[in-house]
This record gives sequence, C-alpha cells and structure tokens, in this order.
Amino acid sequence: MGETRDLKGPSGVPGDYQERASRVAGAVLWSRTVQPSARPVLPDGCTDLIWSAGRLLVAGPDTGPQSVGGVSPGTPFVGLRFAPGQGPAVFGVPARELRDRRVPLADLWPAGQVRELTERLAAAGEPGGVAGIGRLLEEAAVARLREGTGDDGRTAAVAAELARGRPVAQVARAVALSERQLHRLSLDAFGYGPKTLTRVLRLVRALDLARSGMPYAQVAARAGYADQAHLAREVKSLAGAPMGVLLAPG
Repeated sequence: MGETRDLKGPSGVPGDYQERASRVAGAVLWSRTVQPSARPVLPDGCTDLIWSAGRLLVAGPDTGPQSVGGVSPGTPFVGLRFAPGQGPAVFGVPARELRDRRVPLADLWPAGQVRELTERLAAAGEPGGVAGIGRLLEEAAVARLREGTGDDGRTAAVAAELARGRPVAQVARAVALSERQLHRLSLDAFGYGPKTLTRVLRLVRALDLARSGMPYAQVAARAGYADQAHLAREVKSLAGAPMGVLLAPG
C-alpha cells in the first residue's frame, strides 16, 4: 500500500492509514484504524464504499470537513474510494443525493445483495484481513459497474478539465454542453456544481503539494490560487482550519 493520507483524502493526518491502487480503474483501496486524536475528513470529490464493525456504509462527496466523532478509537475501516464521478454508477443514485452524507449501503442496493456481501466480508475478515476484505469490495463494485449502462467519457473529461483549473465556460464547450447542462451533469456525477468541484480538487492538489514541504507561496502558485492569501482563505473555508493545523503532526 502507498503513502499515509487521511481517511477519505487530503488531510495530512499521520498514522496507520494505507492505500493502494485498486483493480477497479480509477479507484483506491484503503485501510485505517481510528486514532484518539482523529481529525475531520476533508472534501476530496470522491465517494467511498466502507466496511467497518460489520457494516457497509457509503460516504458521499463532502463540501466541508466531516467529524469522525462518535467512532471509538481503535475501530478499523477498509474502504474503496472511487474517483470523482465514478460513484453513481456503483451506487445507483445521483451523487447529489449522497452529498455530505454517510448512508447504509442497504438503503441503496437490494437487501439480499447487501446481506450476502456482508456475510462474505465478515467471513473474510479473519483469514484474509484487509486484502480479503478489499478483494470482496472490489468484486462487488466491478459487478455493479458491469450492470451499468456505461459512460461516454464525458464525466471523466469534465473532472480532468476542472482539475486543470479550466474555466467552466471553456469546459462546457469542450464537452459540447451548455453551462446549465454542465451544472446538471456535475450535480448528478460529482455531487456539486463545477465551480465547487474545481475548488475541492484544487484543495486536494494544494494539500498534496504542501505535504511535500513546498513553501505556501509556491503551493498557491502551483495549485492555481491567485496568491497565498487566496490559498489561506480557501483552505479555511473548505477544510475548517489553517494549513499549518492540517499538516501539523499528531
């Protein structure tokens, strides 16, 4: 598994978080055990399928920090994090219906299908650990994606263009949509409009750059902010705390 990151993306929280690329294209398989000083989960534009304490949950795309209060320290989690725009094909509902929510998978999938998967995950936990659980989560996601109608690539193209900081009007033209149509597509695919997705993806990039030790002024320039003050305002707005707090050890 890969670098240490937050439970659901770019928080810079140190600890035992681990991740690796998934065999589901664009997704990441991760595991984490909650620590006593666990920090909030930050927006990353993604949706997650999560297994913990014998339950399957779906974490929707966030617009602000989400507290992990109420989760006992030592609680293990294994999750499959889907790229922006990928979740609706797996969960069967528009992303806007999951925005800022944590929903039991049984509310979205047929009860029998969730019950069978839950039983298999519980049985896999002991002998297979994270690897066995992750494999079952991947298999379930692949099966759902096969059942779907497919995507013409437009959603991925929109996410890629917005991640590059392209203006909304330019992105709309690139995918042959009006700005209003692009807004509707974005709500369904990502959970929020294109301008909000741009802000979230820019935050992810900024935190990754800052985590590498890059000075904040350079982070601001590289990530696409007007200046360091703009970076500071956006980080506080979306993450709820200054950059220094987010990246501090502990």
